[in-house]
Order: sequence, then C-alpha cells, then structure tokens
Amino acid sequence: MFGLTQQPNASRHVIGVCLTLLMLAAHIPVTQAALTIGATRVVFDSDKRSTSVIVANPSNRPFAVQTWVNTASDDDTTAVPFIPSPPLFRLNPGKEQQVQINGLPNKLPPDRESLFYFNVQEIPQAEANDGNVLNIALRTRIKLFYRPSQLKDNPIARLKDLQWSIKNVGGQPHLVVNNPTPFHVSFIRLDVTGNGQSHAVQNATMVEPLGNQSYPLNGFKPNNNLQVVFSAINDYGGYSTPLTQPIQLAP
Repeated sequence: MFGLTQQPNASRHVIGVCLTLLMLAAHIPVTQAALTIGATRVVFDSDKRSTSVIVANPSNRPFAVQTWVNTASDDDTTAVPFIPSPPLFRLNPGKEQQVQINGLPNKLPPDRESLFYFNVQEIPQAEANDGNVLNIALRTRIKLFYRPSQLKDNPIARLKDLQWSIKNVGGQPHLVVNNPTPFHVSFIRLDVTGNGQSHAVQNATMVEPLGNQSYPLNGFKPNNNLQVVFSAINDYGGYSTPLTQPIQLAP
C-alpha cells in the first residue's frame, strides 16, 4: 500500500521535472561552429606523402583548435594511418591555419577506397569578462577518402556503372543500389519515378565500394518501367550532372 500511495506524487514530480527541462531547452539557442574548413571532403591519394586543409576563424574571438583523424566508429582507440600537423594550435580572429595531414605506412586495401574522418574541434578561450558564460567545445567532421594510386578511373565517370533494383524487404519495397566500382558514392539527389509515381529518397546513405545499400520506399507501388534519377557529390564538394537509369524489379 505504501508504494501505491507514493506513486502519484512521484509521477507528478517526474512530470514537473520534464516540463521544466523542456521549458529550459526551448530557450537554449542553437549553437553553430565558429570555425570553417576549406573543404567538404578530403581525398588522400596513396602516392602522396601528405595533403592539406585550411581551417579559418572568421569570428571575433580566439579559439584553441584540436585536429585528428579517426574511423567511422568515431573512437580514439582504433589506429589510423594519418597524423595531422599541427594537432593543437591557437587560431586568432580573422586568421587561417594550414593543417597538413601526413600519411603513414599502411596495409589498406589496394583495390578500393578506404573511409576515414578528419575532425576539427574548436575550444573557446575563456575571457575575464565572460562571467558565468558556458563555453562549449564544438566539432566539425568531414570525410577523408584514402584512394590507392592503382585506381585510375574518374569516380564520377563510373556512376553509370551503378546497378539499381527494387526488392521486397519485410513487406516493404526498397530501392537497392549495387556499386561494382572501387569508389564511395554520396548521393545528393535520389528519385524514383515512373507510371505517374515519384519518390524522393531523403538523406540517402552513402554506398561503399564493391558494396550495396537499400533505401525504403514507403507508400510506393513497384511496377514496370521505373527509373532512378540521381546525382552524387564529387571530389570537390560539387554535384554531378543527374543521371537517369532503369530499375529492375527483383523476382
């Protein structure tokens, strides 16, 4: 009986705390990174010893900056064959810093790209007149593609080799792309059209080299004569010319 009589009070307390947190969250402004990176992705050619990226501070306050490279798992224990230099530096207002990403000997696959991430973390410098202001360290993370020198093709030219199909997965239609190329493909546009239907895949997951990826087509009714219209991000962050290809219906 004791537990039964205390339950309502406990519930009201929890609800009250939740409402208070929600009200506070509504008044917290969205924080954006102050520093900028002069690229949206990095391509590291295996026959080069290093590549470089520009980190700029267009804000009106100084920052301490930390840089490192890690894997998709985003941990600090997996060994990676890259060392940024400098790994830690001060960046004053209106200034830029060139960060050199140095490659190390490795045993990465020679027949395909390997994916890593270049990280830039900005640490605000505390100032005497800040008072009780909360300083938050923000991080920007961009893809770093390690590209073996044996790969002579242009990644954008190989987009035509992607193979498309629609399969039933768990009772729902899925668009499936098979990537026979040695390059990663990041879609900026991915539309399925045909017979009066159109479905735009939002935030399409990148497809890995020699791999495949599926995308749910909720509410879409598969039929013959379907096509996919897609565009991908190139090495410089630009977009490829949209391609249109037929879609096969899996049996």
